[in-house]
Amino acid sequence: MDSLSQLRNKQIVVLGLGLTGMSFVRFLSAHQFVFAVNDSRDDIVEEEIFSRQYPEATLVQGHWDQSLIERAEILLVSPGIDLESSGINQSISPSCQVWGDVELYCRLTQTPTVAVTGSNGKSTVVSLVDHIGKQLGHSTQLGGNVGVPVLDTIDEQPELLILELSSFQLETMTSMDAVAGAMLNLSDDHLDRHHDMNNYGAIKQRIYQQCRTAIYNRDDEATIPTASRSILSHSEPAVVTSIGSDKPAMGEFGLDNCKDEIWLFYGVSPLISIRDLPIAGMHNALNCLTALAIGQSVGWPIKEMVKVLTSFETLPHRCQPVKSADGILWINDSKATNVGATIAAINGLASTINDSQRLILIAGGEGKGADFTPLVPPLTEWVDSLITLGKDGQKIAALHDNSINVADLRLAVAKAKELARSGDIVLLSPACASIDMFKNFSERGEVFVREVLAVNEVRHDS
Repeated sequence: MDSLSQLRNKQIVVLGLGLTGMSFVRFLSAHQFVFAVNDSRDDIVEEEIFSRQYPEATLVQGHWDQSLIERAEILLVSPGIDLESSGINQSISPSCQVWGDVELYCRLTQTPTVAVTGSNGKSTVVSLVDHIGKQLGHSTQLGGNVGVPVLDTIDEQPELLILELSSFQLETMTSMDAVAGAMLNLSDDHLDRHHDMNNYGAIKQRIYQQCRTAIYNRDDEATIPTASRSILSHSEPAVVTSIGSDKPAMGEFGLDNCKDEIWLFYGVSPLISIRDLPIAGMHNALNCLTALAIGQSVGWPIKEMVKVLTSFETLPHRCQPVKSADGILWINDSKATNVGATIAAINGLASTINDSQRLILIAGGEGKGADFTPLVPPLTEWVDSLITLGKDGQKIAALHDNSINVADLRLAVAKAKELARSGDIVLLSPACASIDMFKNFSERGEVFVREVLAVNEVRHDS
């Protein structure tokens, strides 16, 4: 791997010893680099065992070592570390290279790549692309913010690497040369780190500067490419295309009426009815359109993609139905950790609700400083009853006339069971992070499923 020369004879420091940090350590050790590792937490690893496994590494725990960081020529940073708020920034030399794991991967390989960012829907879209690719016989691999760290798979050389990129990862990226890059949407999230929407949006837009085909969402102006789409490693002009819920122009993807139903379209060509899609809701119709646009950019035939699209299985905790015997449609959307995701879930379900159905929403948790007022229109129009919980539950409850705040998720499910009748929809879509009450959104979703099964006395077969 000739590109490793850019790491030779450099003062390399790894910041953070989480999942990504340890992937840095394994990679550097496997290639016999001498490096240092620094984590502000005490005893995150057992020093004796770590030193025996990685004798090339100098380990410092319990504080950020400013002198170590000052000497660094290459700083390898985990995405969860905020260089600004941690005070690390002031110790970084102006000549120091600051890279994340995806940036390092891109510098070391020529693997064809597509990339997806946005506030919501990223995991669904990359999983759709991965599913379509595999069904069509291609060697595809997920990476970035999903799956195993990319450095752990660097020797596998797939036909196509499909990256889910968070704003934290894009902060340290300049070298990606993706076949296609998609920005799905932008909503109030991570402002505790990015400070305001303008800065947050600008970081997300960096994906367009590192791709050959830019795919944006016509329904969200914040996704329209605004920065210079400079191509970093080739001279061809960037191609720009879009998806949206409106009738598409030639060369674009969108929705239109066909046979008295709403269909996915490419230009004037109908592709598939939204009724036949494997995932429900208008927001998921847009996710499917994005996956098709990405697939087209790498040369996959549209008709063949549509055929295999229908066999996709929804991801856990993302508008996932919970089987119950009470005739109520319980939906686990625990992955909705911000306001935009919950709005998308409500509006997405709205197109399926008939006049006799009621929608009961369970929301709340750690809002991370978010503005909840954009929830008012969908709450007012579609939500019959609102049940809230968690640190910011009261703030959300204040937005709806028919709301109740409860102490925990068990009580929320019990209250929803009391309010709902057969045919109604109960949606867990918190609009908040889970960290005030749970380890992560997965645990929150699992607790929700368990409580739904408990109130229905249904045996969980899995």
